[in-house]
Formats: sequence, C-alpha cells, structure tokens
Amino acid sequence: MSDSADTARVHTVSVVIPVYKGERTLPHLLAEIEPLTAVTRTPAGHSFRVDLVYPVWDNGPDASDRTIHELARTHDFVRPVWLSRNYGQHPATMAGMASTAGDWIVTMDEDGQHDPADIGTMLDTALRERASVVYAKPTNPPPHGHFRNWASRTAKLFLSKAMGSRTAPEFNSFRLVLGETGRALAAYAGPGVYLDVALGWIARRVTTCPLAMRHEERPSSYSLKTLIGHFGRMIVTSGTRGLRAVTITGFVVALIGIIFAIYIAVSTLTGPTVVQGWTSTMCVILISTGLILGALGIIAEYIGVTVNVAMGKPLYLIVSDPADGPLGDAGPTAEHNPEEEHHPGAQHSPDRPPNPGRTTPGTPMAVRCPARPATGPRCAPPG
Repeated sequence: MSDSADTARVHTVSVVIPVYKGERTLPHLLAEIEPLTAVTRTPAGHSFRVDLVYPVWDNGPDASDRTIHELARTHDFVRPVWLSRNYGQHPATMAGMASTAGDWIVTMDEDGQHDPADIGTMLDTALRERASVVYAKPTNPPPHGHFRNWASRTAKLFLSKAMGSRTAPEFNSFRLVLGETGRALAAYAGPGVYLDVALGWIARRVTTCPLAMRHEERPSSYSLKTLIGHFGRMIVTSGTRGLRAVTITGFVVALIGIIFAIYIAVSTLTGPTVVQGWTSTMCVILISTGLILGALGIIAEYIGVTVNVAMGKPLYLIVSDPADGPLGDAGPTAEHNPEEEHHPGAQHSPDRPPNPGRTTPGTPMAVRCPARPATGPRCAPPG
C-alpha cells in the first residue's frame, strides 16, 4: 500500500479496558476517549477513530458494574463485556479482544496511568515499522513502589535471558495489537496463558513506542501473591525451558555425587580411614531433597496446565448482563473470590453482530474453551 493511500485510510481502533476497581476512574477515562470516536489525525498524519470501547467487568469488589451500566446508557460507543466470575486481568483482556471488530485493538488499564491521547503515536509506530504489536515504553519511572519496580525488571530480565523470551523486557499493559492477531489469540489461547508471551508466539513483529506514564488515580489492585502468580504464568507459558532446567540440574547433581563417591573411594584406599560424622550426610540429604521437591513443583505446574486444558477449563466465560438475569435483584455484584487475581469478561450488546468464532446467533453465553485437536470438536455447547 502506498503512503498516500495509507494516509487517506481511516483506521478503526477498538479499546479494551479490563475493569476490576474502576468505579471512580472509569468515567474520567471514557471522557478522555470520547473525542477520539471522531476521525482524528495522528502526529504523522494518519487518520483513525475509536469505533467502540469494551469495558470488561472482572467481578471486582466495588460498584464498577453500576458505573459500566451508566456509561453504556450515556455513551453509544461503550459495549460492556460481562464475565461470569473473576478470571484475572489477562483472561479479561482476551475476552474483550475477542469481542472487538476494529482494525486495531488497544488495551489499557482502568486506573488512568495510560493516556488515550497516545493512541495516535502508537499507531504511527505500528505503521512506520510494520509491527503487529506495539508496547508503550515508559520514559519515566513506573508509578509504583521501588520494590515492585525492581521485581518487575528482574522478572522480565530473567524471562528474557533464562527462558528465551526476547520481547519480555518490552511487556506493558498499554498495547496496540493488530485486530486479527488479537482476536486469533483470544480464540485459541488456553487457560493459564500469559497474554504477552502468547502474543510473541504469533506476532510477526513486536516493537515499542516511548511514552510518558501518568500516576495512577487509585492504589494498585495487585498484591504480592498476585504478582508471584503472574511470574509463574510467565515461566510456564514461555515453554519447556523450565523442564529442561530440571533435567540439567538432575544430571549436574548426579555428576557431583559420582565425583564425590570416587573421591571417598580413593581417599579410603590411599589413606587412613576416618570415621565421618552425620553433618555432611544430613546436608547432602537436605540439599538433594530440596532439589527433588523443587523439580517436582516445576513439573507439577506444567502438568496442571495440561490437566486444565484436558478437562476443558475455559480461559473465560462471557455471559449476558447479570442485571438482566434472575440474579439481577439479588445484589450489585457477585461474590468476589479473593484468591483470583485481577480482571473478567463479557457479552456483546444485542445490537452488535456476533463475534466470529466466539458466539452464534441465539446463544445466551459464550465459553472460551482451550484448543482441541483438529479431529475433535472445539467446544461443547453451553449446558
């Protein structure tokens, strides 16, 4: 496509916002996005407009669902997505991506640290570098605590060096993704997948765009437990290098044992026999037991992901608006599960066409099933 033809084209952008505690922050964010629903020029002269915004309700503890209802009534470009329970930020994001229809998908947080005005700059980067995924690259320190910033950098560095994920240092929740790439990933990703690692599986080119981050308008919803869970999913999703590390560690420990045995045998034959105490024996037993249990834990993580896929555990479940169902008068929100991490998913409005590969006309809900072999069905119909 020529530059002039590309400049004349109006790119449509769908915005996906996982919502967990957005009762106070979401209205202001939507007010910033609203001007972009008209045709807007990027700094490089390309034209785009936001076609729809998809707030994905992740069954948070506040009244975010009421806020989403109100925004949907007052803004015709808002299409809520409702998840059956709290699934976490990444499944919620993929539920929103699956519901989109734009040329591009922008994912952003609800807390206000991402500026919608930067969407045009990210689009310019994607078109200039022919990239299917563009991550925001903060030019200022992230608006978190020093420990969290250090832990995030360390985890990404480990993932890049030890697990072979070259794009790990670029991961950011403010992303611009080619529409068909994002929807394909949402259709085929299984439970427990880490979104950014999975994007690296299918994206032709991934790049970054330097942007300034704003301060969060509320405290972060991530606890230490949630962040550790994110790190674990990053490792498991990154492939089988963790299992290879277990194998290599086993061979190294076995080699050390053989060398030590040879040393003991030679010492016994060439010198006086010395009665050894039990301290060294206990040290060897404790170290070996720790390595064995650690190896079993790593293997169990991979087996757990496989079992979830085999049992048909959905990555997310998109349902109709809870306020319209039999539980609509039971209370403002469903019970929140504190052990789940951070975000949920949703249903299209009745006036929207069904999303390809997600729901069929007349189906009351959509289940995001893990991938099945080509010879079998993709997903059983909802019961």
